[in-house]
Amino acid sequence: MESRRSVGWPILLGVVLIGSIITLGVGWVLVSIAAALGSENAAFYWAVLAVGVSLLVLVLVGVIVYLALAVKAIALSQRQSNFIDSVTHELKSPLASLKLYLQTLTRRPVPASEQADFHRFMLQDVERLDTLIDHLLDAAKTMHQPTPARGEATALLPVLEQAAERVAKRHGVEPTTIGMTATPAAAELRVQGRVADLEIVFRNLIDNAVKYSLPTPQVEVTLEAAARGRVVVRVADNGPGIPLADRTQVFRRFVRLGSELERATPGTGLGLFLVKSIVKQLRGRVTVKGRLTRRGTVLEVELPQAMPVATAEDGG
Repeated sequence: MESRRSVGWPILLGVVLIGSIITLGVGWVLVSIAAALGSENAAFYWAVLAVGVSLLVLVLVGVIVYLALAVKAIALSQRQSNFIDSVTHELKSPLASLKLYLQTLTRRPVPASEQADFHRFMLQDVERLDTLIDHLLDAAKTMHQPTPARGEATALLPVLEQAAERVAKRHGVEPTTIGMTATPAAAELRVQGRVADLEIVFRNLIDNAVKYSLPTPQVEVTLEAAARGRVVVRVADNGPGIPLADRTQVFRRFVRLGSELERATPGTGLGLFLVKSIVKQLRGRVTVKGRLTRRGTVLEVELPQAMPVATAEDGG
C-alpha cells in the first residue's frame, strides 16, 4: 500500500499540473483570439499567439516527460529496495544457520550421526551462498558487457541437460522431476552463443520452474526446430502461474511479484532480467505464456540457429 501511495502522489501532482496548464492555455488562447479579432493590429496578436502556443506546448511536453521520468525513477528505487531486502535475507538466513550448527558442534559433544546431518545442512547453506554469489556475478557481467561475443556454434541439448542436472541437485529433487523432450533432429540443433551465456539462461529458467512449483514440481523442457531457421526451447512448470498483467514486468531488473516481507521463495529479482538481456544479445526473444489445460507457466525462448560453417569444398 505504501508503495502505491509513493507512486500515486507524483502521478496526481503531474495530472493536476497538466490540467492547470491546459486550462490556462485554452483560456489564454480564447482571450488572445478575441483580442486579435477586435484589434486593428491583428497580425501582431496572431504572431504573439503563435509564439505563446508554441511555448505552452513545450512546457506541457516538458511536464509530461518529467512526470514519466519521476515515476520511472521511483519505481526503480522501489525495486532496488526490494532487491536489497531479498539479498539481505538470502545472505542472513544461511549464515545464521551455519553459525547455529558451528556453535552446537563447538559447545557440546555431538553423536556421529548428528554430525553427518550437521555437515550436510552446512554444505547446503554454503551451496545456497555460492549460488547467490554466482547470480550476482552473472548480473554484473551481463550489465557491464552489453554486447558479448556470440562465440561458436553450441549444441543446445547438452546445455539443457547440464542445467537441469544442476538445478535438480541444488533443490534436492529427483532428476526425473525435470523432463527433457527433443526429437532426434532437434538434438543436433545449434545456436550461435557461448556455453556460459546459454547455461545462465536455461539454468535460471529451469531453476525458477522448480522453485515456484515446490513441494511437488513437474517441469517439462522441450527443444524443437521452428520456421525461418529458429530454435525454440519451452520450459513449462506446474506452479501458480504468472498473471497476464505481470508477464512483461517480470523481465525488469529487481522485479519480484508479491510482497518481499511475505515471500517465502528465495531470489533476487535478477534471474529473468539476465535471461531477457542475454537472449536479446543473441538476437532471440523470450515470452511468458500460460498453460491451456492446467495451471502453471510456460517460458519460451526462441533463438536463431547457427549458420553452417562454409568449407573449402563448398566454395570450390
